[in-house]
Amino acid sequence: MFERPGGGEKAVLVQLDFGQGDVAERLEELKLLAASAGATTVAVVQGRRERPDAALYAGKGKVAEVAEAIRDAQADIAIFNHELSAAQQRNLEKELGCRVVDRASLILDIFAQRAKSHEGKLQVELAQLQHLATRLVRGWTHLERQKGGIGLRGPGETQLETDRRLLGKRVKVLKERLKQLERQRAVRRRARMRREMLAVSLVGYTNAGKSTLFNALTKAGAYAADQLFATLDTTSRRLYLGESGQIVLSDTVGFIRDLPHSLVAAFHATLEETASADLLLHVVDSASGDRDAQIEAVNGVLEEIGAAQVPQILVWNKIDATGVEPAVERDAYGKISRVRVSAKSGAGLGLLRQALAEMAQMHALPSSPVVNAA
Repeated sequence: MFERPGGGEKAVLVQLDFGQGDVAERLEELKLLAASAGATTVAVVQGRRERPDAALYAGKGKVAEVAEAIRDAQADIAIFNHELSAAQQRNLEKELGCRVVDRASLILDIFAQRAKSHEGKLQVELAQLQHLATRLVRGWTHLERQKGGIGLRGPGETQLETDRRLLGKRVKVLKERLKQLERQRAVRRRARMRREMLAVSLVGYTNAGKSTLFNALTKAGAYAADQLFATLDTTSRRLYLGESGQIVLSDTVGFIRDLPHSLVAAFHATLEETASADLLLHVVDSASGDRDAQIEAVNGVLEEIGAAQVPQILVWNKIDATGVEPAVERDAYGKISRVRVSAKSGAGLGLLRQALAEMAQMHALPSSPVVNAA
């Protein structure tokens, strides 16, 4: 059996260019993902193709190059920055003689390492099972062992059928537990709505600085680190804004391009907090050369979870790295569209608090609904 990623394995990264552009940014992101999963990058293999190879995704010549890189660096694992089919993954593992992980599996593994709360762990397990149920590259015999094994298998049932049945049973249990937690969350949300406080959610690309900004505004002490997906569990705090009263500010999981659909589905209860917010603060790493694509990726996920219509203000974070002055920008109608800040240095946070106070006052007026300024 191959080793599970996350134990300090040496990894060869594979990035192919199919003409989609921003290859350099995608490769840098893959390196960050690999490091976040606990892997050490020892080699990178790149190439260009018109379309993926049906059997090996990368084609025989490129796979031979990857195999050579694995041998030279004595690597433990090959990580493809693409989505592989079950057959492609199986064929690649046979050709390369090591474990092969695709982008979706890598992200799921990081989530599994980061999950701290009971709900977060349930959500990650559900996402992993739903993703792997479609492939079953390796057997799920550990599920059988948990249930006792002997006497469990039906007459004439193959191992694959047993694995699928056991896996389906576990998925059903997880969904029921998460539904119960979702109902509890809905009760708390209704209680907040009755108090008529503005509900604000921080959203953004992973590592854009959401948790750092959340801590700077609320002094909450939420975990913040220079790594991908440092935050998985939603944290909510009240924020006092002087004469404008209080708002509820929530820090949420970061988004990323090509986020696995099973992950979005499993985190439905957590992400619903975002969809039910009155206002989104879309935190952007303004120092990133890939920021426009990141904004687009976040908006894509927001649309997928039903939050596309929630009003948002862009928070242009990390201005300390770009030398830009803090400021509040408004659109042609005078509505706040963007606030330039540095969560790290504190520059512009006073302006952001003023912007939130303005939105809270508008929210308190029934005749003045918040207008989408994004």
